[in-house]
Amino acid sequence: MTYQRNPVKAPRVSGMALKAFVKSLESGVGSVMLDKLTRDSGIDRWRELSAGDAPPLQFPLPPGSAATESQTPTEQAARAIASASGPPERESVAAYARAYREGSADPVSVVGRIHDAISRLDSGKTRLGLFIARKPDEVHRAAEASTERLRAGRPLSVLDGVPVVLKDEVDLAGFPTTLGTRFRTQVATADSTVAARLKAAGAIILGKANMNEIGINPIGLNPHHGAARNPWDTGRITGGSSSASAAAVAAGLCPVSIGADGGGSIRIPAALCGIVGLKATWGRIPETGVPPLCWNVGHVGPMGLTVDDVAAAYALLAGPDGHDLVSQGQSPHHLSGYEDGALSGVRLGICWDYFEDADADVVARCKEAVAALTAAGARVVEVPPPDLNAVLWTHSCIILSEMSESMGPSMKEHLSDFGLDTRTNLAIGRHFRATDLVHALRHRHRLTREVLAQMADVDVFVTPTTASTAPVIPEAALPDGESNLPVVDALMRFVRLANLTGFPSLSVPAGFDEEGLPVGVQLTGRPYEEHLLLRLGRVVERASEHRVPPVHLRALR
Repeated sequence: MTYQRNPVKAPRVSGMALKAFVKSLESGVGSVMLDKLTRDSGIDRWRELSAGDAPPLQFPLPPGSAATESQTPTEQAARAIASASGPPERESVAAYARAYREGSADPVSVVGRIHDAISRLDSGKTRLGLFIARKPDEVHRAAEASTERLRAGRPLSVLDGVPVVLKDEVDLAGFPTTLGTRFRTQVATADSTVAARLKAAGAIILGKANMNEIGINPIGLNPHHGAARNPWDTGRITGGSSSASAAAVAAGLCPVSIGADGGGSIRIPAALCGIVGLKATWGRIPETGVPPLCWNVGHVGPMGLTVDDVAAAYALLAGPDGHDLVSQGQSPHHLSGYEDGALSGVRLGICWDYFEDADADVVARCKEAVAALTAAGARVVEVPPPDLNAVLWTHSCIILSEMSESMGPSMKEHLSDFGLDTRTNLAIGRHFRATDLVHALRHRHRLTREVLAQMADVDVFVTPTTASTAPVIPEAALPDGESNLPVVDALMRFVRLANLTGFPSLSVPAGFDEEGLPVGVQLTGRPYEEHLLLRLGRVVERASEHRVPPVHLRALR
């Protein structure tokens, strides 16, 4: 198969033009407009594409492999973090644990500095737009309890006293889970499994992070809570939809945050903000307490300053949950071989035409990441290209249909309260046919089988995470957002397939472009083999250049 991508031909629309466009979509002529829009983008070719004998199974993942080490993942992560070293400006989980152990910092003083920084960064015309909600008094009490445990030598885990933020797609008792809207105000009465596991480990949850409304756009702008801005250049986007979850880590407010990923929404902002982001295998990290938006492609997972930080969070968060049926069929999660930097025998699957379909600086940095992996003993195996049109429409049909269904009651009561870009995507979701969704489920099964067959010859696929670094925020796009399909395509080109198949995928910083903006490289592996992705990510991380963004807090100073 020859690599082929059909360029997206659609104008950037914002301001009054976007309002008129959305009004037309929701009027009597909307169906005609959507027919033309989808036809021009290739939906007819997809509808005619055979799925072979693939049935419309919801998620045909194979069983995972068993752990090969006797240590628990948490013990392995603690060991890795205890041995971690890095420049003093990288305030990782290891740096927090060391500072607390040595007495050079304590959680109470740390959260005090963080609160002062948030007040400064989240105010004024160019505010970073980091938080939707937080309760400083509760955070202070949690910090006091953590300080007492640390002084007594009884920390709950390596994350005790470490600040964390949650994407506002994850329930936290006492807070509304707004999903980035302005009308979801009901307060959660219980913690999500993710929040409960963090609290049980002693992590200090700073608050609920800003996100793209209902997670439906990878750009990351929010008309209700403000644009989340990139600490590397506050005139640029963070990427979405876990926008402020990434920005908070990059800005030094925390070494770990929680995002959610239905179409690259962890990996895209991780790449644009110069941090690490893991979309684990579908169901690996329980979704209990995460409002359903896209059942078949959605994942919740960790973002962090370093690979060690993400490994520690993954070790804590993964594992079955009795309230989440999908999470119950997994094999034990582990970090076997995580600290082994010798990669002899590891096979890197790369389609160079696909890999190089990105901006020149992105390609150059990602090739340097490949060189670091091969220098450690891995070898490159060329693989065929994905069928991007099939991937695009299969993913778009599933995620937009499911999001339109999940938002059905809200759309009846609050349609005008949604942002304009959200209403555009929901209109497309409503436009798909029932036969389209069955067709998409069949193609997802077909694509999953094809990728599994390729993985008989390779261990991971390597691509850039995004085809460009962080785009500029146009003034015309504020506050209502914009429709910009070429930018969406550049951000999502490499990430969709892992959501469709449910395979784990990791974005790791790979250096910077000529403007000093971060570049991310993406590693995608077999189901339940997150340990291998993290192991390779550690090798890339140690070979890549690290810098501190212009907007950055030293919380442990």
